[in-house]
Amino acid sequence: MGASRLTEASPVVCINPLDSPKLGTVGLPVPSTEVTVRDDMGSILGPGEEGEVWVRGPQVMQGYWQRPEETRRVLTTDGWLRTGDIGTFDPRGFLQLLDRKKDLIIVSGFKVFPNEVEDVTMLHPGVLEAAVIGVPDARTGEAVKLFVVKRDAALTAADLTKFLQARLVNYKRPHIIEFRDSLPKSNIGKILRKELR
Repeated sequence: MGASRLTEASPVVCINPLDSPKLGTVGLPVPSTEVTVRDDMGSILGPGEEGEVWVRGPQVMQGYWQRPEETRRVLTTDGWLRTGDIGTFDPRGFLQLLDRKKDLIIVSGFKVFPNEVEDVTMLHPGVLEAAVIGVPDARTGEAVKLFVVKRDAALTAADLTKFLQARLVNYKRPHIIEFRDSLPKSNIGKILRKELR
């Protein structure tokens, strides 16, 4: 089960019904709350299409305290909050969050969601932690870079590359693998990709 919590839309936007939750989603919009998935031009996308999640409802903030420029970037004049999350609706209206828009990697025009690459990497028994970022690449625009904290000291980049080749299409595969003793984290334990950039 899951729920979508967002500081700017306190306390909740979506929730999975207790009697029929859909795993892998944050659920259905709560009453009096509108949730849409939109493209970069602000057009509403249909089920199965990926885009930025926009929210409007009584719980959405009216703005950031004494930060009008930041408020204008995330709130439309008619009250829609651009969340910065990339998501998609299934045909039944359940919302799946894929990643943060700012973390999206574009490789030769294809979208790569860091969460997906990290989740697949974490399936390797020799991996303790993983984080993915996009790095500039002259040929593809961006390339996938993977940071790993080892669980097994014997793990090599070649081992991991072979493992990922069997599980990810080429444009999603990390072209750079860097092993670290630790990854930067917030005070609640979330890996901070921005510090890896």
